[in-house]
Amino acid sequence: MERALVVVHPVDGIEWLVAEAGRLAAGVGAELVVLHVDSEADYEEKRREFDEVMADEAATYDLGQAVEGAEQVADEVAREALSDVDVEYEVVGAMGEQGERILGVAEERDCDHVFIPGRRRSPTGKALFGDTAQHVILNFPGPVTIVTHPLTDL
Repeated sequence: MERALVVVHPVDGIEWLVAEAGRLAAGVGAELVVLHVDSEADYEEKRREFDEVMADEAATYDLGQAVEGAEQVADEVAREALSDVDVEYEVVGAMGEQGERILGVAEERDCDHVFIPGRRRSPTGKALFGDTAQHVILNFPGPVTIVTHPLTDL
């Protein structure tokens, strides 16, 4: 592993995934890319909310602001999770369909490993992969680690 990508959401418990990915990357001298992807639906919802709040102003919420917001989420999670981990990392925010953007950023940043949150659905704790995780597993040309600690669905 030389550069790993870890996918994050702004939810409780996600710091655990980032810290684990960071420790693994640090252990082999790899770099880490921390990515948060907002979907088009998230963007549209935020834009409607912004328009309602700013109805009397000429301001708008644009795609650039959405990407900056996604990057800010990745940065906040990374700073919290990696404060005690000696690993070099960069944060990336993106917009679009999660699976495709994860694969695109992994390729753009030359990542050779992906860490992604999985799901837990049954009382027995059987791990099930969501559509995004399955898409990444099937299409990423390297190792994909699915972590099913108490994280949100992806």
